[in-house]
Amino acid sequence: MPARRSLAGLYVLTLLLVSGLLLAAWYTLGRPQFVPAALGEDQRLQCASYSPFDHDQSPFDLPLTIHRERLEADVALLAQRFSCLRTYSVTGLEALPEIARRHGLTLMIGAWVSADPKATRQEIEGLVQTANAHPDVVKAVIVGNEVLLRGDSTPERLRALIEEVGQRVSQPVTYAEVWEFWLRYPQIGPVVDFVTLHLLPYWEDDPTGIDAALHEVEQVHARFTALYAPKPLFIGETGWPSQGRQREDALPSRVNEARFVRGFIALAERHGWQYNLIEAFDQPWKRRSEGTVGGYWGLYDAHRQDKGILSGAVSNLPDWPRWLWVSLAWLLAGLWLAGRPRGPAAAWQSPLLAGVAALSLGLWLQQMTLDSRQASEWLWHGALALLNLPLAARLLLGVNPPSGGWRARLSQHLQRQAGRYALAVALAATWLMLALVFDPRYRSFPSAALLLPALALLLQPCRGPRLELNLCGALLGMGLIVLLWQETLLNTQALGWAAVSLLLLAALWRGRRQPAGALPAAPATP
Repeated sequence: MPARRSLAGLYVLTLLLVSGLLLAAWYTLGRPQFVPAALGEDQRLQCASYSPFDHDQSPFDLPLTIHRERLEADVALLAQRFSCLRTYSVTGLEALPEIARRHGLTLMIGAWVSADPKATRQEIEGLVQTANAHPDVVKAVIVGNEVLLRGDSTPERLRALIEEVGQRVSQPVTYAEVWEFWLRYPQIGPVVDFVTLHLLPYWEDDPTGIDAALHEVEQVHARFTALYAPKPLFIGETGWPSQGRQREDALPSRVNEARFVRGFIALAERHGWQYNLIEAFDQPWKRRSEGTVGGYWGLYDAHRQDKGILSGAVSNLPDWPRWLWVSLAWLLAGLWLAGRPRGPAAAWQSPLLAGVAALSLGLWLQQMTLDSRQASEWLWHGALALLNLPLAARLLLGVNPPSGGWRARLSQHLQRQAGRYALAVALAATWLMLALVFDPRYRSFPSAALLLPALALLLQPCRGPRLELNLCGALLGMGLIVLLWQETLLNTQALGWAAVSLLLLAALWRGRRQPAGALPAAPATP
């Protein structure tokens, strides 16, 4: 009896410790952080990029329907913090000037110039008509956005469109482009009334981390001021993403977005710059072309909830309590599966390993909600999550081997199939590694998806198809070297993926020495 009490006490103590560590982990991810404010909450900022799409809408939806109720609510909200809105198209926004007028907002309206001549002509005609009909609200017009970057037009065609619009409207006319392309195509500068630059340190070919981002913006602005003086300079887009993959030391997060935006506003006010922040609301549809990061540049989320970017404390994971409860539910499910501990080792190992599994699964499920845009991605990411379950069960049943019943039958089944699970993990990891090497720009690092499988196979190695696993191991190892060279050692997300890959490589190496079909021995019952 004393032995059982001692065993139960050790089990409960470890369980409490693991629960506390889960709480600490999620709170650390989501704790509110202080970022110095740039302006008071009652002071209006200059301009913000505005796209009128609901959280589940996309400009690719045909026929495209923009609801007036959405425009009314959005403008009313944004008028509290901004004096101007920038748009990228005129399609579906015919009512916007009148709504903006009622709320005291001015507009910088854009025509979307694409490779389709017919669609571009419709945009140009709509731009001219709107500008001439509302000269008191429309203060400037923008003919095209990053057209040269996308390769949707020649410089000659773009120049002709800008000159045409300049002759047909009374407002100043400009073109918006990333700063490198203004240098690449200097022939565009003479035909605009002012130069509109996009300064996005995260998206630079040589990304700039948050600590140096504002200095980079200041340097580029000074360079173009000298280059185009006395022509006015307008920062047409600047901002920082709140979610998505890290690029070298440029890490997306809400805290970093708040640091950049608030710091930039203070810098712009100090120097008297004219600017536009990208963007008012998160645009989930942009993940289709830009990966996860594309959908999370907003000052408000896609449901029009304040992200805390402009003022107040800001949290990288404001809904962390929900994910804590998800992890605690997985913890309890793992402990139920493992059953009553049959020895001192199982009394502390079962709660500890169940906690690792719970945290890993919770992190991956949270990332899934960000990365999954369409059915195929939900299926793929869901399959990676499901791959965790049999390996977690095998691990827990292995440290606390059952003596009979359904748990023993499940343990034997999982052991017999362990080689197949190892092969599935190795194939998934190899595919993910090759994708990150050959098509990395818009892909997130899936570390949380394979952390638990790699750890489970390392702690309880198994033998699988040698040829296939050797090939996966070789590709994984070579890909790891290339990945770290591409991403640099400044990329902490890449380092996390490298650590998971090394765990898996070690597990595959250990598995080479395992006899086929070996079952873990059950400890003696105390």
